[in-house]
Amino acid sequence: MDAARAKGLAVATPGAFNALCARAVARHGFEACYVSGAATSVSAGVPDVGLLTMEHFCRVIREVADGGGLPVLADADTGFGEAEMVRRTVIEYTRAGGAGLHLEDQKFPKRCGHLDGKELVPTDHMVEKVQWARKASDEATGSGGSRGDFVICARTDAKGVEGFDAAVARAKAYVAAGADMIFPEGLTNEDEFKKFADAILSVSKGTYLLANMTEFGKTPLIPLAKFGAMGYACVIYPVSLLRVAMGAVDRALAQLKADGSVEGFLGQMQTRQQLYDLVEYKPGVPWEFRA
Repeated sequence: MDAARAKGLAVATPGAFNALCARAVARHGFEACYVSGAATSVSAGVPDVGLLTMEHFCRVIREVADGGGLPVLADADTGFGEAEMVRRTVIEYTRAGGAGLHLEDQKFPKRCGHLDGKELVPTDHMVEKVQWARKASDEATGSGGSRGDFVICARTDAKGVEGFDAAVARAKAYVAAGADMIFPEGLTNEDEFKKFADAILSVSKGTYLLANMTEFGKTPLIPLAKFGAMGYACVIYPVSLLRVAMGAVDRALAQLKADGSVEGFLGQMQTRQQLYDLVEYKPGVPWEFRA
């Protein structure tokens, strides 16, 4: 991220909802991928309200990290509990192969960041979680207190609850508590993203900024290059690939039900050979698990 940021570039980080998807992300030349809480939850057939366990998330992180071989930034929702549980989450995500996580300052049960009706924990409560996460990261990676081995990202949902200035104030407190990266959720236009970046980078030039480029929410579609120019180091596309995949699944099922045959959408499928190529498999040749 440092090299990209020095050039005014942001790292595009697509959401991978399973290992096969992570392989595709890597094959198309992306430098990192993301494990979304929303995609992980709905893939398990439940809404994104914090119902899944940390162990479930770790399994997905491990599969995505092994499948794609890329750095994985992972959603940790509200940390699966209080400060003690945040520490365990950092350690377990590290063991699962994650390169970083983000924590949010919502009350449990949480809501999608682009829905109304969210409630926030007090700032000092979130500061404590960030502090525990920072300490756990430094110890879990054996970094001796240096930052950057396992990225601690603090997400604030304050803009839609307490206002823009409160979101900036919270973000500054989280940086002071040890967050490497800040994730302002629910900003509604380019001007807000620019003002937020200016406010944080003016007091901490080394802080990474993350933007969420989700669809059908409060944030308009903004090109990656514009985020880079504004100072954002990373842009996640959390549910984009899942939405595309499930749109195709829904259309195929409707056609199969109507026609009683897959012939009408055969041309839209990944072929057997393309699938084998993606998993680097040749029938009759021993397949080696990625080291």
